[in-house]
Amino acid sequence: MSSWTERMRSVPLARRMVVASVVLALLVAGAFAVLIQAVSALNDATQREVRANEVRAATFELEKLVLELESGLRGFAITGEKPFLQPWESARKALPASLDEFERIAGDTPAQKSRADGIVSAIREYVFEWSEPLLAIARERPAVAGTTIATQESAEFTNDIRTRINTFLAAENALADASARSANRQYDRAIAIAIAGLIASTLLILLFGLYLARWLARPVREVALAAGQVAEGDLTVRLKEDGPGEVGALETSFNRMAQQLERGRDELEEQNTKLRESERLKSELVSIVSHELRTPLASVLGFTSLLLTRDIDPDDQRRYLEIIDSQGRRLSSLLNDFLDVERLEEGQLEMARELIDIRTVVGEQARLFEGQSSKHKLDVVLPANPLPVRGDPNRLAQVVANLLSNAIKYSPDGGTVEVVGERYDNVARVSVHDEGLGIPDELHERVFAKFFRGNAGSSGITGSGLGLTIARSVVEAHGGQMDFESASGKGSTFWLELPIAAGAE
Repeated sequence: MSSWTERMRSVPLARRMVVASVVLALLVAGAFAVLIQAVSALNDATQREVRANEVRAATFELEKLVLELESGLRGFAITGEKPFLQPWESARKALPASLDEFERIAGDTPAQKSRADGIVSAIREYVFEWSEPLLAIARERPAVAGTTIATQESAEFTNDIRTRINTFLAAENALADASARSANRQYDRAIAIAIAGLIASTLLILLFGLYLARWLARPVREVALAAGQVAEGDLTVRLKEDGPGEVGALETSFNRMAQQLERGRDELEEQNTKLRESERLKSELVSIVSHELRTPLASVLGFTSLLLTRDIDPDDQRRYLEIIDSQGRRLSSLLNDFLDVERLEEGQLEMARELIDIRTVVGEQARLFEGQSSKHKLDVVLPANPLPVRGDPNRLAQVVANLLSNAIKYSPDGGTVEVVGERYDNVARVSVHDEGLGIPDELHERVFAKFFRGNAGSSGITGSGLGLTIARSVVEAHGGQMDFESASGKGSTFWLELPIAAGAE
């Protein structure tokens, strides 16, 4: 025993420092290696989630196009009217590119590749072997194409496609979840190993500190304190990189480690936030679309069935056809709103630049809405002199119509709707005031957001929540601005301002 003690005492300090440094280096290197592996796993999981989002988006786009093909074909087959065919034609035109994109990114496993191929095959079979032949039949023999058997078979095709899509998405979500869980397990294990390595390193430094100069104590203590903060979840901690030699390298490596951990955590949190928001918007969109499409579609199908299966006197026939026409226009308006929002987001909404008198647009729309409700009175005040602006008359008419429609819808008890056109400086201003429900202060910031309808749903007021979003975008595309003033129970005033056309004085 004494011989062993003597030998240990005879070991030079430099050798002890080298041995301690080697041990310390191995501990730290092992901890950092595990951490780097964990960061790499987190990065892989993030990339897998991004890819999964792209696959989901492409899948949802395919599903939307299939639904548009089916609804457009069914509407045309039942009614024989070409406007109902527009969704089919638009979807058919966009389908090849969407299929190519889906095939390009879908299926990073053999099973998913097989499912993706099955979806593509089913869609192509539906389009080429059913949809297009049925369309040809509908054009030649409408009565055959509009039968219940034909529409049911079309629904069976699309139901099969949607079932395949749901199975594919479920598998994709399961793969993404498995990847995320694996990355989290590696992350937790790496943190534990890193903490253990850092604690062991700290103990070694403290023990060997009896042989080292006191000027090494402060940076080592700071490293230990920072490691404790990281262990408690504070990844924002950073060290001053002013230590001597190897201590300075340790500080730099620690900062890099904390920075990588923080970046990985932030990326995961950002992805989770985007996923939650995406799920919320998807649920909201599905809820709105299903609610807004179900009622008019049920009316169209119901009254069409009555007309086809019963002998009805001419007066009732006309009344039923008017209901079908009204509900069909409602469906068309909803679909147009969705298309307009998509074009606006993609910057593809084309607008004319004509010299027009905004008074004419306001007057025409006021006359259209004047007789729509017996409980409302439209009070229109327009100046004697023109209000010349440059823009698209149809789009501006759409904006004014939206404001008038909202003023009537959101004042269910009736009252006066005041429409005022005026000019000040070089701006033409149009305002619409109602005496309706008003908008609570806490909802003001969300009024122009997509799909936002406030308390409209609980009040039984229909709508997609897209009208004001589109209206404001159209006005801003004309170089103008749009805003409102409102209070709960005191009505609302929505206004838009457009620059007076130069040289049109």
